[in-house]
Amino acid sequence: MSDTRRRVKVYTLNEDRQWDDRGTGHVSSTFVERLKGISLLVRAESDGSLLLESKISPNTAYQKQQDTLIVWSEAENYDLALSFQEKAGCDEIWEKICQVQGKDPALEITQDPIDESEEERFEEMPETSHLVELPPCELARLEEIADLVTSVLSSPIRREKLALALMSEGYMKKLLQLFQVCEDLDNREGLHHLYEIVRGVLFLNKAALFEVMFSDDCIMDVVGCLEFDPSLVQPKKHREFLTKTAKFKEVIPITDSELRQKIHQTYRVQYIQDIILPTPSVFEENFLSTLTSFIFFNKVEIVSMLQEDEKFLTEVFAQLTDEATEDCKRRELVNFFKEFCAFSQTLQPQNRDAFFKTLANLGILPALEIVMGMDDLQVRAAATDIFSYLVEFSPSMVREFVMQEPQQTDDDVLLINVVIKQMICDSDPELGGAVQLMGLLRTLIDPENMLAPTNKTEKTEFLSFFYKYCMQVLTVPLLASTVDEKNCKDLQEGSTKINPVCPDNFQTAQLLALILELLTFCVEHHTYHIKTYIMNKDLLRRVLVLMNSKHTFLALCALRFMRRIIGQKDEYYNRYIVKGNLFEPVINTLLDNGTRYNLLNSAIIELFEFIKVEDIKSLIAHIIDNYYKALESIEYVQTFKGLKGRYEQEKDRQTLRLNRYRRDARTLDEDEDEEMWFNEDGEAIEKSRPEEEFPESFGKYMEAKKVKESDNKENFPKRTPTGSFKFTFSHSAGAANGTNGANCKPATSPTSAASPNGSPTKSATPPATPVVKTAMVGLVDYPDDEDEEDEDEEQSPRKRPRLGS
Repeated sequence: MSDTRRRVKVYTLNEDRQWDDRGTGHVSSTFVERLKGISLLVRAESDGSLLLESKISPNTAYQKQQDTLIVWSEAENYDLALSFQEKAGCDEIWEKICQVQGKDPALEITQDPIDESEEERFEEMPETSHLVELPPCELARLEEIADLVTSVLSSPIRREKLALALMSEGYMKKLLQLFQVCEDLDNREGLHHLYEIVRGVLFLNKAALFEVMFSDDCIMDVVGCLEFDPSLVQPKKHREFLTKTAKFKEVIPITDSELRQKIHQTYRVQYIQDIILPTPSVFEENFLSTLTSFIFFNKVEIVSMLQEDEKFLTEVFAQLTDEATEDCKRRELVNFFKEFCAFSQTLQPQNRDAFFKTLANLGILPALEIVMGMDDLQVRAAATDIFSYLVEFSPSMVREFVMQEPQQTDDDVLLINVVIKQMICDSDPELGGAVQLMGLLRTLIDPENMLAPTNKTEKTEFLSFFYKYCMQVLTVPLLASTVDEKNCKDLQEGSTKINPVCPDNFQTAQLLALILELLTFCVEHHTYHIKTYIMNKDLLRRVLVLMNSKHTFLALCALRFMRRIIGQKDEYYNRYIVKGNLFEPVINTLLDNGTRYNLLNSAIIELFEFIKVEDIKSLIAHIIDNYYKALESIEYVQTFKGLKGRYEQEKDRQTLRLNRYRRDARTLDEDEDEEMWFNEDGEAIEKSRPEEEFPESFGKYMEAKKVKESDNKENFPKRTPTGSFKFTFSHSAGAANGTNGANCKPATSPTSAASPNGSPTKSATPPATPVVKTAMVGLVDYPDDEDEEDEDEEQSPRKRPRLGS
């Protein structure tokens, strides 16, 4: 039994003044040689690791709260707490602490937090001045009591002594009885003094006083005292709200009286902190830290007690999913679970893990699937909040459930499709619920949280499931609102402009913007799946219809979708855009926008600037070939001239590359046709390309050839002693090329080489082999070809009307 008695949770206070759970283990007090003193040791019950090792310092102020808590500070802004499972264990450790410090275990705090100046004054005080003597608890002395309480708040020592005095002889209860007397007599002055007294007592920050003040007998009188703020003309009616308006509803009767009392107490204390007490100033925040801790540990205890009562939770789930349950009853059950999940946020990660696993085992997700599809708006809103808690805690748990659902013929019954339908059908003009649900969907389809090592195929499996069963549901409003232009005419009188968005109202535009935001996220993170879907549905064309919307934010969403697609720099996407001529609606919007300098103008310019900077050649060629005449008049940015420059550079490179290819191809032909055939008269017949392929230069080549033959008779073929012929002729490269020499090159033998200036160089030829020695007419390669675009003349700017008009 000692193990159970010493079982504790270790807490530390974080920067946000919230308690963080460091683990559960068993506490002991023993002498630690390294620390040279008696220390508190807590070893984890799971693996025996050391959770806490803290020397009991003689000067550390330890505080006992709520019979099962010991709280202390080890360093500046580093607070620790031990929460015991049993009161007996807490008493044992408390006695050990008091023994080390030489204190009376009956005290709730072992030391006074004293700063240096306070300590100096304290040493100068006579011994008897430590005690705070309270005036008699009478109506006539209320002003004196109020002044005393207010005066001690600046002194830690006097706050502690006042707290001890108030707890002695039931003084606090006597003060609250005076409240009833003052209220009966309508004694406003006395009621104002009681307000100051009770507020000051709360700022004493003592858990032992809270136990008295927040008990069932006293808490409503405390609330009553706080109604009579002297700064208000009329008192607030907090008690009326707590007793009449705020009603405690037991969806399933709670048989545990302690649990019921704890729930009542926590609600009322939370009300005091959040509603009644004014927002504390920077100097007052620490005065209410114990009140915050009081509420925190109450909530932890409530969640633990409910979680351990399996019969209670099983009954709640049974009624929640029972078709015979009345709507009002079901609403109460859903609201209960909403509050239950909200309380669970006070738990630390490992405890929350156990909490949500308990809910999952009991069937929370199938239950949500039912209630989220109901017509009751309150039920749906509460169910959405519960669903958000589950998704934020464990997206994988939700995804696992969704993929295990039976694949029925109607995809609408799937949980994610129910969520999507609720998002689409949100009746709120501002779409507050839709925005929340879109964020949850985004979390579920985010590959970043699908990296759990326990299930390496989760990403592939879930995305395949989502695109197969859910994506078509998500895009229904988008596809319905972007019909063909011929089916939806603009309703404006006398206008021939097409307005394909039907209807183009604000709420529809907001919904479409949300859907586009999610699709844009998919483009960036899903690659293959979304690419396939876009291609199959021709989705980008439908989205760009929204560029005509009268709502600029929706046009920007459509543009952002296209920008994200182009940003992938994927040639599949680029070919799809070029083939579909999908820049036309974007350029039309730019031209329609005119000279207005706005976000839409900047976003479109940035799109083309990105294409230029990234040098996306296929898109640059498409834009210049099809739209440059409409864009050349835009000169306030250099984007489109830059695109034209890129286009010309690439065109020149392609021309040079093509010419080099032709030269290399002809050289290859010569290699293959190395052998020459001669007729009996000594005329050489060489295989060559037909004249039609280069008619201009061929005639000039032949003409020059005849001239050289007549001038060089000695070069005619002569029979060798072996009976073969040796045939040589030479002429200048310039004569062969004529004016178009760069476009034509006669075949040349591999045994002939061109000198750097283009003239042929003779080489030795074996006498037994018939060889034709010819001049090679080289392809002229101008080194400054790529700079030709700088010499382009600027055309006069002119504005082109909308494309397709």
